[in-house]
Amino acid sequence: MYGVRDESAALDIVQDAMLKLTERYPDRPTEELPMLFQRILQNTINDFFRRLKVRNTWTRPFSSFFSKDTEDDQDVMEMLESLQDDHPGETPESNLLQQQTLAEIETALEKLPARQREAFLLRYWEELDVAETAAAMGCSEGSVKTHCSRAVHALSSTLKARGIKL
Repeated sequence: MYGVRDESAALDIVQDAMLKLTERYPDRPTEELPMLFQRILQNTINDFFRRLKVRNTWTRPFSSFFSKDTEDDQDVMEMLESLQDDHPGETPESNLLQQQTLAEIETALEKLPARQREAFLLRYWEELDVAETAAAMGCSEGSVKTHCSRAVHALSSTLKARGIKL
């Protein structure tokens, strides 16, 4: 198992695990808490890496269009120049292909049923956990997992049919 290299992410994971322990097991005997915490922490780490993998799969095409310091009031020509500086080997053809891929992904997202799209965007774009997504959607955690799974499979199939492999 790989470790979490980002210190702030690691601290967030430990904090989330502690909160889960205190919220879900307040009445457990003290001697059971270390083992429960270990299991909760491991599951939280697994969730972190799972979300990271899925997020990277779906957001990489979006994030590659913008530099990290892009501001809303930045001139479009300046932004294009900075993009060219960040990616000097890119050709106009590769930029066009990237724009077409982004358009295909957006179209595929729009075609998802509303609940699947909502669950997918909340979980993988907004980075909410299953419980937070369930609360936001007003449904059970199982429903969130089902909606997300179906959305991922539908998006994967749609994009694969169009020849896009992420």
